[in-house]
Amino acid sequence: MKQAPTIAAALLGLLFIVFGMNFFLHFIPMPNDPSPADAPQKLFMAALFPTGYLAFVKVLEILGGLLVAVPKTRNIGLLALGPIIVNILAFHVFLTKGAGLMDPPILIIVALSSFVLWFERKAWFSLIK
Repeated sequence: MKQAPTIAAALLGLLFIVFGMNFFLHFIPMPNDPSPADAPQKLFMAALFPTGYLAFVKVLEILGGLLVAVPKTRNIGLLALGPIIVNILAFHVFLTKGAGLMDPPILIIVALSSFVLWFERKAWFSLIK
């Protein structure tokens, strides 16, 4: 059980590194979205792509993934990835009305980040004392 948080953090970091790098290198094909062109999620992504904002978020995903994978910088990585994870969940809850919320990558990211955050809870509670 002592190695479980390290393994979970390494897997979480690997997920964010892989998905962040995929934005730049395109090694995982993106599925076609059958929703209409004026669907909220398509309009939202259409606003993020040309501005470069999504590229910035993907760089933060890669850096956060690297920081989470290293035990000494795990909490800084969680601090960087926390808002990204909340935004991923908010995107699926509010823009797609729950579609894709139960996809395996999202469930794995939420489970791993919750587990690592729970294991590191003493470090986080010291911030509010």
